[in-house]
Amino acid sequence: MKYLVFLPIFLSFLFADDGFSTKADVAPVNNQLYIKECGSCHFPYQAGLLPANAWNKMMANLENHFNSDASLSPENFQTISKYLNDNSAEKNMQYKRSNRIVSSLNANQVPDSISTAPYMIKKHREIRKDLITQPEVKGLFNCIACHTTANKGMYGERDIKIPNFGKWED
Repeated sequence: MKYLVFLPIFLSFLFADDGFSTKADVAPVNNQLYIKECGSCHFPYQAGLLPANAWNKMMANLENHFNSDASLSPENFQTISKYLNDNSAEKNMQYKRSNRIVSSLNANQVPDSISTAPYMIKKHREIRKDLITQPEVKGLFNCIACHTTANKGMYGERDIKIPNFGKWED
């Protein structure tokens, strides 16, 4: 009898929502022009990893995009800017990581990159610097080096495999 009382309580905790979101991680990239233009040089980051103001800041300086000229035609610039703004973190709060990224920012804070957002810094703080800076990873900007399902917008700990270290166990 006591199991019948405790079983529903246990199951409610087991399947409870974290209160932050209804979907995991971030929305996958679904814009082929963005994948083609941005993905030709680096991993095509999901728009939900930054707020619109950060994407706008980045797009306004494409001629010096992390020491590269990533200039676009006016038409492609407009299309990609619209995609990033329409799918930015604050417009995807139903996704857990987008919600947490936005929640980690101060009111007027505009991160220069995904890896400088407070949430990202916090999530990577336990990883040794030599693992992040090794040639196989290069830096926090190279998500796909360790997050094996990053291309699907999934950044869960069970999908992390750090080169020259192995599976990440937190």
